[in-house]
Amino acid sequence: MAEIIKEENGEKRSHNFIEVIVEKDLKEGKNDGRVQTRFPPEPNGYLHIGHAKAICLDFGIAAAHGGVCNLRFDDTNPTKEEVEYVEAIKEDIQWLGYQWGNEYYASDYFPQLWNFALRLIKEGKAYIDEQTSEQIAAQKGTPTQPGTDSPYRNRPVDESLDLFQRMNTGEIPEGAMVLRAKIDMSSPNMHFRDPIIYRVVNHPHHRTGTTWKAYPMYDFAHGQSDYFEGVTHSLCTLEFVPHRPLYDLFVDWVKEGTDLQDHRPNQYEFNKLNLNYTLMSKRNLLVLVKEGLVGGWDDPRMPTLCAFRRRGYSPESIHKFIDKIGYTTFDALNEFALLESAVREDLNMRATRVAAVLNPVKLVITNYPEGVVEQLEAVNNPENPEEGSHLIEFSRELWVEREDFMEDAPKKYFRMTPGQEVRLKNAYIVKCTGCHKDADGNITDITCEYDPHTKSGMPEANRKVKGTLHWVSAAHCIEAEVRLYDRLWKVENPRDEMATLCQERGCSSLEAMKEMINPDSLQILPRCYVEKFASTMPPLSYLQFQRIGYFNVDPDSTPARPVFNRTVGLKDTWGKMNK
Repeated sequence: MAEIIKEENGEKRSHNFIEVIVEKDLKEGKNDGRVQTRFPPEPNGYLHIGHAKAICLDFGIAAAHGGVCNLRFDDTNPTKEEVEYVEAIKEDIQWLGYQWGNEYYASDYFPQLWNFALRLIKEGKAYIDEQTSEQIAAQKGTPTQPGTDSPYRNRPVDESLDLFQRMNTGEIPEGAMVLRAKIDMSSPNMHFRDPIIYRVVNHPHHRTGTTWKAYPMYDFAHGQSDYFEGVTHSLCTLEFVPHRPLYDLFVDWVKEGTDLQDHRPNQYEFNKLNLNYTLMSKRNLLVLVKEGLVGGWDDPRMPTLCAFRRRGYSPESIHKFIDKIGYTTFDALNEFALLESAVREDLNMRATRVAAVLNPVKLVITNYPEGVVEQLEAVNNPENPEEGSHLIEFSRELWVEREDFMEDAPKKYFRMTPGQEVRLKNAYIVKCTGCHKDADGNITDITCEYDPHTKSGMPEANRKVKGTLHWVSAAHCIEAEVRLYDRLWKVENPRDEMATLCQERGCSSLEAMKEMINPDSLQILPRCYVEKFASTMPPLSYLQFQRIGYFNVDPDSTPARPVFNRTVGLKDTWGKMNK
């Protein structure tokens, strides 16, 4: 669905189709001119990048129209939900820059949902079914064939009421019976074929303990929770399109006999965020964590928001990416490279520039006076002069990148090679004079001579050379660990590839995962050197290692042993390799 271009504060901005719907509702005076949304995650795992798209829409729509967005945890399955996930979800939402109006839980409404279910039984709209899950699935039919009635469909109301009460006492084992809504077993919409609305779960709840044994299903709790809270626009992803008629029917049923006939939530659907080279199923992410295939939910190779935060992505870069892909009514597979380009754009404006050498080799300036140390000025961020500068030490012996030297270089090689001049960034022009090697032929150090009249800022410093190299002073830098992260998966669509492998070979999901994981997704460089200024940065600071890429300070970092994560390279090398 096409986006609408609107003028806002003298600038053109595209309004997605949901914004257009909301503005139309406001003009027509619906819901007393209110806009109220909600973000309803299930606390069964950490939020991933796909959730960020829903968060930005739910909170953004409310904020843009003077409304409120509430946070409501869908905690209807106690076997998978934990307080740890609740707290992590709240932290991620706040990191993205949002604050919810109210904090709710589906479990807040368990008494109301229970009473609603009792009412449905009494009205002949629900019944207790004692068939197995396999029997229920079989008698539901297929999309082209109607279902057949359950043998318990016309069970006496009093009997269903009694059994429903017993479902919540603990005497009924899990799977022995369920409560089903009585709707239409011949409906073309499979969700209308007497859906299960309550089941038995004999597991303590993270908030209600052992108060409840019978728990509502998502389809039964979701719309009613929206209604109880006064939600006006219930925004969901496209897989909920076939659920919408059931959502509306349950809302119709629950509001019967109330004085809120004209105030109801309406569900609207938008496309999911799908990324290539990414697996975003929380179930599969949990497997990765539990099997030790990654270092945890915040492993920087994971697609979780806490992992992106640890890797060095800014919340602004996530917003920028979501703005680029937009909201539509059809699913698409987005390029991970587009997300990385949004990160580069953002970090280019905010990252502090520092020098770091990842594969060091000694550079000795033979004509520089021994024992002399100069303090040179380095600009913190050329894109933002207000961030100022810091001082770096320059001395006779430096560390440079081993890849920046070639003893026998081709014609258009503009880095360090004997007889050729290069500029040392923020410092002097030097001419390489040679190198020394060990008994095995490995280069141990490079020698050069400097021109003292070419210091950056001097009148004669404008002499042109084609190469500029970064460096750190060997006596004044800090040894650091650098972690180079790459894509976790070797294949573009790991979800489909995993399903194919499991079907063709009869292997487990775990075995398929292990085969598809990129063995080079993490490379740890234990002996790198960074300038002292970089080692003083607090965890999660945004940095650009000059000429290398964007990095950040990992929470594992200490002043004595700083640790840096590569966020993204300066250029998209992955895309070029895979063309």
